[in-house]
Amino acid sequence: MAKDPVCGMNVDEAKALRLTRGSETYYFCSKHCLLKFAKDAHIDNKELSICLVKPNTKWYQNKLLITVSALAMLVIFSYQFSILTPFRQTLVMYFQKIWFAVLLGLILGGVIDHFVAREYVSHVLSRPKKRTIFYSVILGFFMSACSHGILALSIELHKKGASNPAVVAFLLASPWANLPLTIMLVSLFGWKGLYIVISALIIALTTGFIYQFLDSKDLIERNKNIKTTREDFFIFEEIKKNFAAYKFNMETIKKDVKGVFSGSISLANMVLWWILIGIGLASLAGAYIPHDIFHKYMGPTAMGLFVTLALATVLEVCSEGTAPLAFEIYRQTLALGNAFVFLMAGVVTDYTEIGLLWFNVGKRVAIFLPLVTVPQVVALGILANKIF
Repeated sequence: MAKDPVCGMNVDEAKALRLTRGSETYYFCSKHCLLKFAKDAHIDNKELSICLVKPNTKWYQNKLLITVSALAMLVIFSYQFSILTPFRQTLVMYFQKIWFAVLLGLILGGVIDHFVAREYVSHVLSRPKKRTIFYSVILGFFMSACSHGILALSIELHKKGASNPAVVAFLLASPWANLPLTIMLVSLFGWKGLYIVISALIIALTTGFIYQFLDSKDLIERNKNIKTTREDFFIFEEIKKNFAAYKFNMETIKKDVKGVFSGSISLANMVLWWILIGIGLASLAGAYIPHDIFHKYMGPTAMGLFVTLALATVLEVCSEGTAPLAFEIYRQTLALGNAFVFLMAGVVTDYTEIGLLWFNVGKRVAIFLPLVTVPQVVALGILANKIF
């Protein structure tokens, strides 16, 4: 499958918007990403209309619509078939708990998408310095995409010249320490959700520094795309310059509101259906899996921790969808460490991410990912079970 050059999501070539310029063809998951690419590439509307090829997609092929329809049908049937009543009740509980967090996360994601230039991210991550790891983790916090989208974006940053340690730190920080997901985790776990976020940041920082050490010893591949950037480029100066040039009037406000709304809708199309799948799976688990199974196999014990790790390794669900499942594990077992392991294992042991690192960044970079991160995840999971 092709990758959207803007958001990094995998797209089906037959269903994606396509833009052909010369011998290059680009594929986009949405009109929003296409327009951002056209703006960055200085493609005017006339040229865009000539180069653009619209996909032959039908309205009923929309993943979000399919997911919403499936859940809605189950809820409707639950009023006729009592066996579905527990599912409906659990589903409603989840919606009541996270609807505001999801909405706020989408709005903040739209703000970030509209106002935070990707050039800032690329510039900061391209410098092979110690502070690059801190920058990678901080900027990862401000990215709002699912784990697979973040992986693709990380690889794109690699191609633009980001160092491999920075790519790995960014990859680890983004899925579980980004702003929208932080809001969702706190809404689900309460203040204990901050332990998950802070632990994810610690793992991202520690792993980034370990990778820098490995890089200094030539134990991992080095990015051949690294280029020296302008020394006179300062992000805060650029922000100050843009702020000074900003024209505060109704026309500009309308344009910005439209841009934020467009970014939020694009983000919703990217991740909301994953969130709904996660809620649906969590509701099924909470309604029909006997509680003693959770306690027996996924309780706050060493065996329960490793069973949870194994389950998360093979379960291919986007980060936004994993959060409700992790909360269901916590709700049934009160083992916060297991929930944390379940969340983090989706990033550090997922075969998709390791495979893409293997083929796009470096084989040794991919091999070291689980070797460096899994012990940290397990240790922080055990600590969480001990103190909470």
